[in-house]
Amino acid sequence: MNDIPTPATPPTLGQPAESASSQAITALILGLAGFFFCQLLGPFAWYLGNQEVRAIREGRSPKAGESLATVGKICGIVATVLLILIPVVIIAMGGMAFLAALFGAAAD
Repeated sequence: MNDIPTPATPPTLGQPAESASSQAITALILGLAGFFFCQLLGPFAWYLGNQEVRAIREGRSPKAGESLATVGKICGIVATVLLILIPVVIIAMGGMAFLAALFGAAAD
């Protein structure tokens, strides 16, 4: 009468999967936000990503967050470059407009 089989538990393959650290996730979020929205966040993402990659290589943080921290660091670097480059381009364009107006008025 009690011939109903019970489901077998799935076999485990060792240790449970480790998750990424909160610092790696924070570096990724700051890096993406710095790249797409607010370049002022770029240096913070670069710093946090660099610290987390160093901690992972030293064994102080889980290895699962290495790619997240690396992407956050790279996005932080790009956002920092944009943070420096955008004002330089704006100033250069303003300078060219000023010179064009100055020499254009002098030519008349």
